[in-house]
Amino acid sequence: MSDVRVWKYQGTGNDFVMTIDLGNERPLDRDEVRALCDRRFGIGADGSIRVTRGPDGLPFMDYRNADGSIAEMCGNGIRCVAVFLRDLGEETRPSFDVGTRAGTRQVTFRSDGRVTVDMGEPNFTKAAIPMRGPAWETFLDESLDLGGGVVVRATALSMGNPHLVLFLGEEPERFHVSHIGTVLERDDRFPEGTNVEFARAGSDEIAARVWERGSGETMACGSGACAIAVAAHETGLADRRSRIRFPGGTIEVERQESGAVTLTGPAARVFETEIDIEALAEAAVR
Repeated sequence: MSDVRVWKYQGTGNDFVMTIDLGNERPLDRDEVRALCDRRFGIGADGSIRVTRGPDGLPFMDYRNADGSIAEMCGNGIRCVAVFLRDLGEETRPSFDVGTRAGTRQVTFRSDGRVTVDMGEPNFTKAAIPMRGPAWETFLDESLDLGGGVVVRATALSMGNPHLVLFLGEEPERFHVSHIGTVLERDDRFPEGTNVEFARAGSDEIAARVWERGSGETMACGSGACAIAVAAHETGLADRRSRIRFPGGTIEVERQESGAVTLTGPAARVFETEIDIEALAEAAVR
């Protein structure tokens, strides 16, 4: 038997299977992550987060997409990490740092129960995204033909992970996100793939849907919300503060004068259980 204690948490409908491994003794392999995240044969989630410790002693978010691939950053996921550590009694401070593959991020609990994350600074250069082309070039407010006579304005940027933000003339619900997202996620211009956001700027909020690299369409995306807000501000569609409304709920983003971006939203525990993870993975493979 290989029973592992697992928890499920969600942030604006973006859900994660969580494990805690502060001694770094039980990493999860690709097949185990895929089995846990499978919505029919496993627990079901958009991704898996193993909370361990980095060499610096900080809690570290070992995040993987639902297909088992490694991801650099997850804004909704890191809020769930903060609440998870508080629920387990591992953290009692109102603000603390969490390590990620995109660097160290500070999380802060607000009086209303939500969590604010310092998401770092965006980067528009193709080298940082990464995107093919001269390293110093940007892909900002460019015309992008989606086929069928549909042309949108598109901006690519890094929020620690790659994003392609599409600004639409109609509500996102009118677009075939699963068809368009699948193609653009693997577009040759993005050697490591990309997340794809579908957004329409309104007078008081931005309506959005998201296709996440390695997971498909999700109810929300924290780093995607930041990418949308920053792209909207950069192209004159929004102020420094934005409310991004996803199917799973609304997230607030602010682009500070310093350049850093903060993300604020809820996170909550769904349940916890114990599971034979090796047996689950073997069954999923069959």
